[in-house]
Amino acid sequence: MGDRIAVYGRNSDGFLLSWLGCVRAGLVHVPINYGLTGEELAYIVRQSGARAILCDADRLTHARALQDVSELAMIGTLASDGNGDVDVLTLALRGGGAPPEVAIEGHHLAQIQYTSGTTSAPKGAMMSHRAIVTEYLSCIHELEFAEGERCLAALPLYHTAQMHAFTMPQLLAGSTTWLIDGPDPERVLDLIERHRIDSFFAPPTVWVSLLRAPQFDSHDLSSLSKLYYGASIMPQPILAEIASRLPNAGLYNCYGQSEMGPVATVLRPNEHAARPSSAGRPVINVETRVVDENMKDVPPGERGEIVHRSAQLLSGYWQRDDETEAAFRGGWFHSGDIGVVDEEGYLYVVDRVRDVINTGGVLVASREVEDALFGHPAVLEVAVIGVPHPKWIEAVAAVVALRNGARVEEAELIAYARETLAPYKVPKSILFVENLPRNASGKILKRELRERFN
Repeated sequence: MGDRIAVYGRNSDGFLLSWLGCVRAGLVHVPINYGLTGEELAYIVRQSGARAILCDADRLTHARALQDVSELAMIGTLASDGNGDVDVLTLALRGGGAPPEVAIEGHHLAQIQYTSGTTSAPKGAMMSHRAIVTEYLSCIHELEFAEGERCLAALPLYHTAQMHAFTMPQLLAGSTTWLIDGPDPERVLDLIERHRIDSFFAPPTVWVSLLRAPQFDSHDLSSLSKLYYGASIMPQPILAEIASRLPNAGLYNCYGQSEMGPVATVLRPNEHAARPSSAGRPVINVETRVVDENMKDVPPGERGEIVHRSAQLLSGYWQRDDETEAAFRGGWFHSGDIGVVDEEGYLYVVDRVRDVINTGGVLVASREVEDALFGHPAVLEVAVIGVPHPKWIEAVAAVVALRNGARVEEAELIAYARETLAPYKVPKSILFVENLPRNASGKILKRELRERFN
């Protein structure tokens, strides 16, 4: 009871069963990004105090390299290859075992969800059984999951969005889920057509890859009725394109973060027309405010930090009391996001605190500049960062990946941005790259871009 079990693999039935088995047995599930190796992997296994690690067969070499982690007593597999101490799928198929006799209370720890580590070493968000079930109820209600729906799960289950905002609450609502190990555009489009998928979630980067896929217009996607997006801010031009090319599907914007379970606010389909850039309003089990540095509510339309209070929240950060205290200062969880609310209580996310650029003493939200550049027909993806500048201290720079076969000069993109942006927001430079770095959940890693170009 309470032992931590690290799970290290791609999407599979074994991965999902590892989660269900852990929570039924009173064990603590510790999902790990399957792309991590070496010290990054060892850090999470060591910091969580994991007693066992379950992994894909092709990850066994990396798992066995952790033998010097003193707490680690067992290495097993998620699907049989005969080389692990125990195999999740074999045990599940064999069945016949009596359910473990454990008394699980709502406050008991169910999962340690490590943050993405896009800006620093990952922190382990401690999620209780009560927090996770509360979040499931919020999602079923606000995202309008229903019995009989046909869902496609393509994003990593190790990440809280796919597992806890979609796959688990959808299954609880009575849906059928097709689970695949990655959002390859051709495969996703084929499965939507072949299985008449109703419901699909993807972050903005994956939606971009689908829209740009040569096969998009040749597939029958008319079965789609619910389109979900989140995990990072959706560029408005991309949102408009989704709505135009899939006009019969309702759009849901899901905003939150791992520490919230992860869904904190939702913008429903009937709300998109009037407020397409809004993150919506708090879900039924969440209170959300936008506050100044003294924890006072800012007036509608003024910027402040987004804070939350909810039964969905993490209990704290695993063995990081200082981080926990800082995150809950004033009695509310501090998201690290800058936002505004309008007169009717709709939330608008301006930027991450760390992504706001201070150029010559004036603050610029990177999202606004990104939206301006996304409208150019040559631009596939863009991430705006601050880079050192002798005069402005920090200058606005746009890191741009172009569409396949497209060509454009730096001066043309700067002139294009100048058409819609105030002069101080216009990028001082355009940095061309082949691809933008991102983690497996689709978030662009601006930390890596800052390290590369600073």
